[in-house]
Amino acid sequence: MAWVYLLRCADGTTYVGSTVDLDARLAQHAAGGCVYTSTRLPVEVIWCQEFERKDEAWEMERRIHGWSGGKRLALAEGRFGDLRTLSRSHDHLRDPDS
Repeated sequence: MAWVYLLRCADGTTYVGSTVDLDARLAQHAAGGCVYTSTRLPVEVIWCQEFERKDEAWEMERRIHGWSGGKRLALAEGRFGDLRTLSRSHDHLRDPDS
């Protein structure tokens, strides 16, 4: 089993990560043991999902890394219908005359 998680940092940015031990990893973040979040404390878990396999979690983490902050927040808030609209690549598919 493995987890993918999103944190909201004190400066308003989001951090995405994956781990096999969610509680231990969140404790590391809270203690300042992650380079990115250590200067953006406190952090808050805004979304997490468990996966059956580590490679599935890692793939989802990589996918979310490419998302905008708005799309990450839509995921965390359960606004799944907004995910396609918020996709960066979706903007390239739109007809400029529409």
